[in-house]
Amino acid sequence: MTVTFASAQYPISEHADVESWRKHTENWVLNAVQQKAQLLLFPEYGSMELVSVFSKAIQANIHQQVQELQSLKDEFCDFFASLAIKYQVIIVAPSFPVLENTKIFNRAFVFSPKGLVGFQDKFFMTRFENEEWGIDTAEPKQLTLFEADWGSFGIQICYDVEFALGSQLLAQAGASLILAPSCTETIRGAIRVHVGARARALENQAFTIVSQTVGNAEWSPAVDINYGFAGFYTTPDKEMPEEGIISTKQPQEIGWLIETLDFSVIEKVRNDGQVFNYKDHQRLSVGFIDNEIRVVKKRV
Repeated sequence: MTVTFASAQYPISEHADVESWRKHTENWVLNAVQQKAQLLLFPEYGSMELVSVFSKAIQANIHQQVQELQSLKDEFCDFFASLAIKYQVIIVAPSFPVLENTKIFNRAFVFSPKGLVGFQDKFFMTRFENEEWGIDTAEPKQLTLFEADWGSFGIQICYDVEFALGSQLLAQAGASLILAPSCTETIRGAIRVHVGARARALENQAFTIVSQTVGNAEWSPAVDINYGFAGFYTTPDKEMPEEGIISTKQPQEIGWLIETLDFSVIEKVRNDGQVFNYKDHQRLSVGFIDNEIRVVKKRV
């Protein structure tokens, strides 16, 4: 079955008010829908543009801005749910720093024509998130497998996709697609994510898609510098691109990268590929980790 995906190269834009943000966001969604996209992937921390509606003092304080963002979380979710319903698409929204009790989680919400269907929290924090921003690792350690009519997918936010375990467990549970929304400020950071995504595609004989933030937002000390590009990857095997690269977009350009993927090819490769990365990878012992991380399934 073929499905059309849109991966965003997304700028952290400045908005005068929430209504300006709503118009901006709907224009992005509409543009992807007009290109026949059925699933839209936004990058990590794209929600930080909402901080621009607050005062300059709040914008300058990386801790206070997260506290203030909580007042917009419900509106953020309600609006993305309305867009998914209106345009009959699946949307992986830009990740949002969610405050629960005293902890802050980097959370990617997923919406479908049913509304909000679930979320994925980030497991591994970068040094900036951990040492300066105070973002916490996911609790409990839970992966979500999102099940659609065309197949199942999971999300590995930014740094998470640089580790094999999460994608392996998701693939074991049924995922043939791993989405990697990310936010990086340097070429090295962006490339680490893309290398991770390519490795996960190889190990699991799966599709992977990267979405990244681009451009500068000098008003925001948290996401002031952004370098990135979108990419679609797979395993270099039968009926797949020889280098495993389906497509990438010119770095730092603003816009969508659109691709139509055929999931029947993934099934063929896993069952009769030149090699059996998927089957052999699943035979690796994950023992003690299996007892700490669980996978839950959500129907989209």
